[in-house]
Amino acid sequence: MLTMTKRDYYEILGISKGASEDEIKKAYRNLALQFHPDRVPEEKKKEAEERFKEISEAYAVLSAPDKRKLYDQYGHAGIDGRYSAEDIFRNADFSGFEDIFSGGGGFGGFSTGGGFDDLLSSLFGGGFGGRRSRRSGPSRGSDLEYRLAVSLEEAFGGCEKTVDLYNAHTCSSCRGTGAKPGTSKKTCPTCKGAGTVRYSRGFFSLQQTCSKCGGSGEIVGTPCPTCAGRGKVKKHSKITVKIPAGVDTGNTIRVRGKGEAGEKGGPTGDLYIVVKVSKHRIFQREGENIYVEVPIGFATAALGGEITVPTLNGNVSMKIPSGTSSNKTFRLKGKGMPFVNSSRTGDEYVTVFITPPTNLTTRQKELLREFAEISGEKIDEGIFKKIFGK
Repeated sequence: MLTMTKRDYYEILGISKGASEDEIKKAYRNLALQFHPDRVPEEKKKEAEERFKEISEAYAVLSAPDKRKLYDQYGHAGIDGRYSAEDIFRNADFSGFEDIFSGGGGFGGFSTGGGFDDLLSSLFGGGFGGRRSRRSGPSRGSDLEYRLAVSLEEAFGGCEKTVDLYNAHTCSSCRGTGAKPGTSKKTCPTCKGAGTVRYSRGFFSLQQTCSKCGGSGEIVGTPCPTCAGRGKVKKHSKITVKIPAGVDTGNTIRVRGKGEAGEKGGPTGDLYIVVKVSKHRIFQREGENIYVEVPIGFATAALGGEITVPTLNGNVSMKIPSGTSSNKTFRLKGKGMPFVNSSRTGDEYVTVFITPPTNLTTRQKELLREFAEISGEKIDEGIFKKIFGK
């Protein structure tokens, strides 16, 4: 498979753009000998094969005047898409290199994995030497990914969500064949039904999937009017997805058979629902545990008592011991998130913070001053008034 970002062909061969044909040929020969997979240690064989394929592609372009001219003008854009693998190698001058690939030169041909044919096969796809000349039949459709947002409450209890899709379905008229009902397909005139086309030149034998029929060996004579011969139609559909209790952001739910329709009536791919749990206004989640902050009054903190605490399953009462300080954290066991597909649940952690009373009556202020005096506290009247009023 060709890489997404290709290196400069001149850089690959280690030559300048003004290099002569002899210099290109000499550079290729030296590099081909250096990176021949049968001349490197086993642990470096894979790296050598990749390098060898890169060198061969660069030489195939730069040794052909027409392709080199396009490459010099437009770079890889001038070559990619304009030529097939067969075209790239058609005018390359590999004469004199047979000893590198066919057993000469004192180190033999490729001893494992099928040799240079397999290298070119992995580089350009398809087969060489007639070893991969099978037709392509029905194939499985692509998988789809759908990102679904759910609330923390929905993630807590589980829910059902409706998903809107716009994907390919097998054409109901032709059942994926692409041919008009009542008609049949015809033998491909390009490959004569073989599904592949072959090109031979010297010691090269290059075999590719037929571009006319896509490797099936057949073409549609009269296209199906419903799908225009594609065998598939795009349409909207709605499916209901069950979201299990306890799901978290990043969890993926697989829905079998709800992806893209396959080629030539092949099986449908799958749909993968990627869950994102929305942020909550008061709760924070960490794994299966829930965290919340709750205010308590001065008297409750000092004397103890009970407060009402929100949970994802409704409000509950929680005891506050006397002398509780601000930012004290309590645990409510089993009040957190459920574990997916399990009877276990996490916990809820409640952090309390003391809020000073406001809008005090005159009597309440007197009692606070009396309390401070008994406790030996000195009151800053300025701060007292700011907090509690006059």
